[in-house]
Amino acid sequence: MTVEELKALFDGGRAPFVLDVREALELQTAPFPFEVHHVPMREVPQRLAEIPADAQVVVACRSGSRSATVVQFLRKNGIPGACNLEGGILAWGSRIDPSVPRY
Repeated sequence: MTVEELKALFDGGRAPFVLDVREALELQTAPFPFEVHHVPMREVPQRLAEIPADAQVVVACRSGSRSATVVQFLRKNGIPGACNLEGGILAWGSRIDPSVPRY
């Protein structure tokens, strides 16, 4: 999913479940301007029950790499609606909200 598609979902009142797999310091440095469910990538296997299996789940990280790995894991573990936020917070900052700090 592109950042433009994600923004359109929020703008249209159809907010998905956003799973942010960055570390806590990364979230503090460059937060998304909407509610996210934070589970660091390394904790996803142990906290799988926190992620709804029947919802659209958008997985985000800094650049889209870690989130792509998590999407594969989620799909293999009963969450077929998982998708990757292409470009992560960096794409959000460069194409949607330039006030988001780059790190």
